Amino acid sequence: MDLIPSTILTGFLGAGKTTLLNRILQEEHGMRIAIIENEFGQENIDNEILVQDSSEQIVEMNNGCICCTVRGDLIVALTNLAQKRAAGEISFDRVVIETTGLANPGPVAQTFFVDEEVGANYLLDAVVTVVDARHAMDQLTQNEEAQRQVGFADKILLSKTDLVDAAAVETLKARLHRINPRAPIATSDFGRAPISDVLDLRGFNLNDKLELDPDFLKVEEAHDHDHDHDHAHCGHDHAHGEACNHDHHHGHHTDDIAAFVFKSERAFDPERLEQFLGSLVQVFGPQMLRYKGVLRMEGVDRKVVFQGVHQIMGSDVGPKWGENETPATKMVFIGKNLPKDVFVRGLEQCLV
Repeated sequence: MDLIPSTILTGFLGAGKTTLLNRILQEEHGMRIAIIENEFGQENIDNEILVQDSSEQIVEMNNGCICCTVRGDLIVALTNLAQKRAAGEISFDRVVIETTGLANPGPVAQTFFVDEEVGANYLLDAVVTVVDARHAMDQLTQNEEAQRQVGFADKILLSKTDLVDAAAVETLKARLHRINPRAPIATSDFGRAPISDVLDLRGFNLNDKLELDPDFLKVEEAHDHDHDHDHAHCGHDHAHGEACNHDHHHGHHTDDIAAFVFKSERAFDPERLEQFLGSLVQVFGPQMLRYKGVLRMEGVDRKVVFQGVHQIMGSDVGPKWGENETPATKMVFIGKNLPKDVFVRGLEQCLV
């Protein structure tokens, strides 16, 4: 049986998650979507209206969508949904989990990889983050949760852009790009966003055998413009843009969560890389929000796709390198106060 594609819809309080979700549910798209209103942690501010006295309530709505309101364990909710689907009691094609506005998306995403039954039934398709263009600059400065939600995103949707001018939107986009340079940014004013901006993004899959989303690498290349520097002595370069230096003072905001990129045309020694990445995860795992890349490995004639969340890391063999493609590694790390120099030096030492 095919895995059930699942989307995590996150965003800070009042960003417009529910508005977006309601519009998706009203569209004539022919999909049957199970909605989980996720009460992860103690905060239930966004979803108070939907919470019932029972720990879980599943309601089938007129348009063929199923709403499952959860207070507590997401693993239990996902497992119950899968069991009822298998028994023919309910029917749905995909799942959307709407988190509370104060949620850290990390534990929600990890749910798909730490439980065997959930992993056997579901595929985490993407983390989609709605960002309030009117209030985001203050929210990002004052709330780490808002930064984490952006840092985890595979896709960012800007809402309320009608309430700010074009210059403010561009300033916000630049800041979002520094926090998470690989997430494409689109708009979702009044919940209006193509369903293709939310579902079936294939943005997050630890064992995806396919090539990474091309937008991921295109965004990196566009971001690197004047910041590449070549290291003739080691035969590779590790590009890094403004995202790397979150303590700089060029009129930018100093967000704790930032990203940096490592690139090299030299192959990795598999054993050395595995040991080094294992040590990184042990020491910095809680700070490593997302990491992802295409790797060139010695003795492997195909791309190796690599992804992780916090301490959960995985890789898989992907497609062959293209005829006109130069085999090379491109990795992005997104995290809180990560020591870029430690990561880069260690990765350099893992090269053949």
